[in-house]
Amino acid sequence: MRLNCALAAFLTIVLAASASPGAAQSSRQQRGEAIATKHCARCHAIYRTGNSPMGLAPPFRDLTKRYPVDNLAEALAEGIVTGHPAMPRFTFEPREIGALLHYISSLGSLDERAPRRR
Repeated sequence: MRLNCALAAFLTIVLAASASPGAAQSSRQQRGEAIATKHCARCHAIYRTGNSPMGLAPPFRDLTKRYPVDNLAEALAEGIVTGHPAMPRFTFEPREIGALLHYISSLGSLDERAPRRR
């Protein structure tokens, strides 16, 4: 009986540890998507498909093609002051920047022929 309990506890720990990275990544991606929805979606297309509501604002899925995404971290931390003419000035906290960049990177990581469902 004791061996079964110990084995069950061990398996629970192993399964939890192996599931956590994916759950954490998904949660981080969801936070990034929420930030994009709140602060960026009125001008930018923030999903794998669709046009930006403001024509001058590049779709997020194209940002990975235009810039090394990690280079955007400093601009997000200091406040983006360039971009399209009507772009408001944003300043994000480090955790928000990480989540937003993770989300932007995820848009370019899958096959373009398999658009994200929305």
